[in-house]
Formats: sequence, structure tokens, C-alpha cells
Amino acid sequence: MKITVLAVGKVKEAFYRQAIQEYTKRLSRYCRLELLEVADEKTPEKTSEAEEALIKNKEGERLLKYIKETDYVCALAIEGEQLDSIALAERMNRLGIAGTGRLVFVIGGSLGLSAAVLNRADWKLSFSKLTFPHQLMRVILLEQVYRSYRIISGEPYHK
Repeated sequence: MKITVLAVGKVKEAFYRQAIQEYTKRLSRYCRLELLEVADEKTPEKTSEAEEALIKNKEGERLLKYIKETDYVCALAIEGEQLDSIALAERMNRLGIAGTGRLVFVIGGSLGLSAAVLNRADWKLSFSKLTFPHQLMRVILLEQVYRSYRIISGEPYHK
């Protein structure tokens, strides 16, 4: 199964990029990994709800251009389903067994994901009710995907 991480914005901090590179290297044993970024919109400090929706819609249009009809899409959203690591591994394993060709994890920008992206998602996943910087979320996601493959393979992992 191919895993795609589709995210809004560039990773600017070197320490996040290093962590992403490390997990990309580790995951190469288990899957084909693709990291895609779309441009983020400038968000002024004081924006109205209408302006925020417009920003999310523009980012959402960019994201949707990379999603194929046959993709299984998992949107990272605070209102999504919360799983522990074993349940995430089981879900990913079931998707692989079912013949899912490409699993796309979508990470929104600082305002989250548009309604169009959330509606396209086959699954909404939340890592916590806490808010994380979207750049850090990429690292957390890759670590959990790596952990899932370790669990699926019956290999030891840090608990």
C-alpha cells in the first residue's frame, strides 16, 4: 500500500524536517511513502468566519487536486475518531488486506480543513482534542504510521 501525506504549507523548521526525514527512512522498509505539500494562504490575525472559510476553501481546492477517486482518504480533524496505536495499526492492516492502493492522510493548515475535504474523506481521525501545530502533526503522524507497521509486523515498539 502506498501512504501519502498531503499537507498544507511547507515545513520551515530544520528540526521538523530532520524528524520527517528520519521517519521517511524508517518507513521505507514497510511501504511506499509520498509527502506532498500545497501552498497555504496568508491568514491575517483578525479574520471573520467568512474570511476563514474562504481561506480553508482555497487550501481545500489545492488539496483535492491531489486526491484521486480511488484513494482512501483519512482527514486529520479534531472532531475525528480517536484510536490508540494498536487500533490504528489494525485499521491500516485491514485497509492493506482489503487491497487499498493508496491511503492519503490529509493535514490542513492553521485553520483546519475545508468542508469539501472533510466530506471527501472516507475516515476522520483525531490524535487528540488538543491543537498541534500542523508542521508538528506531520512528525506525529509519521511516527504513528511507523509504529503501526512495527505492530503489524509483530516487531517490538516503545510503549
